[in-house]
Amino acid sequence: MKIVKPVKNTNLRPTSCGLIFGLCLGLCVCGISAAAAMKNVEDSRITSHIETEYWADDAVPSNAIDVDTNKGVVALSGSVDNVLAKDRAEKIAAATVGVRAVVNRIVVVPPVDRTDDVMKKAVKDALLADPATDSFEVSVEVDDGVVELVGTVDSWQEKQLCATVAKGVKGVVGVQNNIDVDYKSERSDYEIEQEVQARLANDVRVDDSLIAVKVKDQKVILSGAVGSLQEKNRARSDAWVGGVDSVDADGLEIEWWARDEMRREKLYVSRGDEEIKKAVEDAFLYDPRVYSFNVQVEVSRGTVTLSGVVDNLEAKKAAAQDARDVVGVTRVFNNIKVRPSAVPSNAELEAKVNSALVADPYIERFEITVAAYGGTVYLSGDVNTSWEKDRAGNVAEGVKVVLHVVNNIDFEHRWTWKPDWQIREDIKDELFWSPFVDEDEVYLVVDDGVVTLNGTVDTYSERRSAEDNAYEGGAKDVINNLTVTYKSYGPGYYGPYSPYGYYYP
Repeated sequence: MKIVKPVKNTNLRPTSCGLIFGLCLGLCVCGISAAAAMKNVEDSRITSHIETEYWADDAVPSNAIDVDTNKGVVALSGSVDNVLAKDRAEKIAAATVGVRAVVNRIVVVPPVDRTDDVMKKAVKDALLADPATDSFEVSVEVDDGVVELVGTVDSWQEKQLCATVAKGVKGVVGVQNNIDVDYKSERSDYEIEQEVQARLANDVRVDDSLIAVKVKDQKVILSGAVGSLQEKNRARSDAWVGGVDSVDADGLEIEWWARDEMRREKLYVSRGDEEIKKAVEDAFLYDPRVYSFNVQVEVSRGTVTLSGVVDNLEAKKAAAQDARDVVGVTRVFNNIKVRPSAVPSNAELEAKVNSALVADPYIERFEITVAAYGGTVYLSGDVNTSWEKDRAGNVAEGVKVVLHVVNNIDFEHRWTWKPDWQIREDIKDELFWSPFVDEDEVYLVVDDGVVTLNGTVDTYSERRSAEDNAYEGGAKDVINNLTVTYKSYGPGYYGPYSPYGYYYP
């Protein structure tokens, strides 16, 4: 049964609608039946889907993880050999429709014992080697494989980045992040509230029209509804703006139908180029990898062009991703130049990249050959999967003196044959479970394993997610003909952006 969409007054701000977001989210006002709103996805189906996703994900050892679901709460147990895999397992569960919470009891058991002193040095080296964290004053202690980070940084985002770097060190079994955030200046509750609302409105993965924001004594309180646990986590992250002491998102109810049936209208209507430009620039301010550089932003009909100079490749990549995550952006041209203050000799650069690959818990077991010339790194060798190839490329790109990476690593090109009808059904199942894609908008054609996606979606991010779902469902190859529709740029212009260009009626 299709849920009736409410008629919303788009002139109302989220703060003025706070009373609407109760347990039933204004069911009487919105015209949605209580039965429809309280409908849940069966626990057994949630468990089955998460386990299927683990089998398809090369970063997660599916054999070693157990999944149990009770009333939408997923409990994960078992063991993995690195913290990144533990976090990845949790993120996959959180991105599943119907999941309300994840209890992660997975234990990290590294394959090789490393002393605490060795790991302490490795974490320190990793923080110094990272282009963004190298200037932070953070001390490291390690006790039985658990890393404690202590120090002071300027933002919550910097604090989280330090923890991410530490988790990527081989042998680490956990991270206690005791870093303090010291804001440069005090901000009023009103200023914080306005900025949180803007951050939510600019995030393509968050439906801000269903979220109410309240700030009291620098504490942000979020309430309302989101379509998935992953959206809730993203909204919580967005709320950590300058001056915030804490974020309470317990009032955000996870309603699986919210992803499709109560979409905000303003996500898909016109945003002027200047508005998009400001949103992209604001996103840079909250990315520690980007904010210290003078990246120029130009916008024309939703297309963002980035230019300027940064001193590391990670900053260039991060700037492009930040822009893609902004509402109204259809595509990004990344013309940022990477110019380190000093490029080491070819031998020194090869040694730095080799050290980074050996230190990575996923890649260290493979024999990868590194060659460097004038700041460009060439990778060759063999790995098992395309994911591992991409992982090696990303690790090399993270070395702060690398200008460019040419990834010639080979992998076993595997495709498990399935009949076309089964591929179609498996992809439809993936689309159903995705919190990012409205399955009713995507039409599939499958021919000898090659999947063609037709139809219209609401954002470019949704278009990319649908393609990922097609591969996850067993496609040998994907032809993505999905059109992104949005009302845009002046009277009479109604999109869409498509892979073939713009359409003017």
